[in-house]
Amino acid sequence: MIMPSNALFLLFRIVAFIEGLSWLVLLFIAMPLKYMADSPEMVTMVGRAHGGLFVAFVILGIIVSYKYEWTPKLMLYAFLASLLPFGTFYFDYWLHRPAQKWAIQTDGA
Repeated sequence: MIMPSNALFLLFRIVAFIEGLSWLVLLFIAMPLKYMADSPEMVTMVGRAHGGLFVAFVILGIIVSYKYEWTPKLMLYAFLASLLPFGTFYFDYWLHRPAQKWAIQTDGA
């Protein structure tokens, strides 16, 4: 099944949001619980979920970047954003600001 281009980009945005959220949960909830409360189980669970979401983000990022003909520089920004806390949220905001209308066309084209 081939998804329309706007659905593909929406999927990328959703995965980016959830990946960013899982990164924050891992850093600011699971890791402190591991070291302060001697409870490493949460790191294991959240870490696995985050790892899968990170892989999905990268794969979808590559697909979306080719579909929308992003420059290698923009592709690099998307990848680097996934490494920084709050990075995917900022990248999504940056990509959708009015000055970036050239970056994506999600009208089904």
